[in-house]
Amino acid sequence: MPLRKRKAQLKTRAGKAAVSGYGAMDARLPVSELGRQLLRKAFPDHWSFLLGEIALYSFVVLLLTGVYLTLFFDPSMMESVYTGSYAPLQGVRMTQAYTTTLNISFDVRGGLLIRQIHHWAALVFVAAIAVHLLRIFFTGAFRKPREANWVVGVTLFVLALLEGFAGYSLPDDLLSGTGLRTAATIVGSIPVLGTYVELFVFGGQFPGNDVIPRLYAVHILLVPGLIVALITVHLMLVVYLKHTHWAAQGKTNKNAVGSPAFPQFTAKTTGFFLMVFGVLALLGGLAQINPVWNYGPYRADQVSGNAQPDWYVGFLEGALRLMPPWETNIAGHTIMWNVFIPTLVLPGVVFTVLFLYPFFEKWVTGDRSEHHLCDRPRNRSTRTGLGVAAIVFYAVLLVAGGNDVVAFSFRVSIEVMTWILRIALIAAPLLAFALTKRLCLALQMRDRRRLTEGEETGQVTQSVSGDLSESHRSLSPTDRYRILMRDVPTPLELPAEGPVSRRRRLRTVLSRWYYRDLVDLPATDEQRSRIAERTAPPEPVRGPED
Repeated sequence: MPLRKRKAQLKTRAGKAAVSGYGAMDARLPVSELGRQLLRKAFPDHWSFLLGEIALYSFVVLLLTGVYLTLFFDPSMMESVYTGSYAPLQGVRMTQAYTTTLNISFDVRGGLLIRQIHHWAALVFVAAIAVHLLRIFFTGAFRKPREANWVVGVTLFVLALLEGFAGYSLPDDLLSGTGLRTAATIVGSIPVLGTYVELFVFGGQFPGNDVIPRLYAVHILLVPGLIVALITVHLMLVVYLKHTHWAAQGKTNKNAVGSPAFPQFTAKTTGFFLMVFGVLALLGGLAQINPVWNYGPYRADQVSGNAQPDWYVGFLEGALRLMPPWETNIAGHTIMWNVFIPTLVLPGVVFTVLFLYPFFEKWVTGDRSEHHLCDRPRNRSTRTGLGVAAIVFYAVLLVAGGNDVVAFSFRVSIEVMTWILRIALIAAPLLAFALTKRLCLALQMRDRRRLTEGEETGQVTQSVSGDLSESHRSLSPTDRYRILMRDVPTPLELPAEGPVSRRRRLRTVLSRWYYRDLVDLPATDEQRSRIAERTAPPEPVRGPED
């Protein structure tokens, strides 16, 4: 009895302490206001929005496993003779970076499992960001007021690529060293400044003495800090701007519908985090990845056979292999266009286009209103075609990064394979754009047919005269709403009178190219007015002075 009374007293004191502590915190910080806003926050229910959560949770796994690996990894490039437990490499000279990587794999309890979880999480992190960006692009979720969040997302993708490459290079094995050799060539190809930048980065001529410690600082401190900061900004913008949603009954361009933060979303997202962690742990335990002991320590006079980088930098390798051997000698300086253009100019152009695309599309459409409804990709045929063309362009470069392996597998000469991929690099994206656009228009025609004729039932009847006919049933209100609820801009027109600038002409031509191909859907005047009302932008919030 005294024990039960004592427990009740402790519970009462703990409750009073919690209340007083919360009161003290709330008096100094906006805890209650933020808490009410977060608890009222609606989160989307559609599966496609889980892509961003996969990226977030794989990054959390990266942080947890990375902290563990940091306790045992030494980034020093000082060499010594290996005396560890892996017998095939005993007596071989290697750097401390490679030695400690082997020790983590064979001597640290659970080290190999954590290493492999970390590597798998890195691949999933980059892949999830890439697919999440594609989802944002194809559904038009980058439009006003979310342009800044698109820029943040693309920046996160760039930082994820840098973080992945830095971590991939740290073990100082023969495969990662081959990647660093390529990186040194890329840095050295910068006109005029390349040699000096390479000497600074590598601490001397390749392989230098400082590149691994510097990459280590970038990998565990600089880039993770930037990623954490940008993820925080990204999530704050998501909470402030609300999420986009697919057209459905009750979902318009003026509201945000979803599950409340507590308890529905909290329970679901916690379970999803555990699922992501479990899948990564399963991969780390069962699927071998990056077996550095098979490659051996890096030596500048050796190159790994069939050396392939991780998929997210494979397009750079492919661009290098497809670029003709162009060089220019100016005043004793050699400009290596065959390295500079595919590895620095091409990525610079690609990511500049990614950063600026929301503003470019806004300029083409002349649309300055807010958008909170997701586009069906079929209704934006030109944008969808451009996205698919970009994916095919990347895929060709990725295949080109392993053109030697492909040529050997299919018994084709490497020269023939290179020319096939060079032609495909230009022809395949154009063909993909044309096919995708026609497919989108065909899907729009199908939607029109479903609205006019209804859904096929699969039942065929025969009349007395022998004629066969197929029966249809009318679409459900949900399907009809989803098809009709679309907001596609009309092409811009030139003014009837007055001078027209070249810029205005270019803008009009691009606008027509973007939006002239569209299948009109059958709708009554009343339905069109409802569609216009529900796709109209929300009214701006007016202040007290208004």
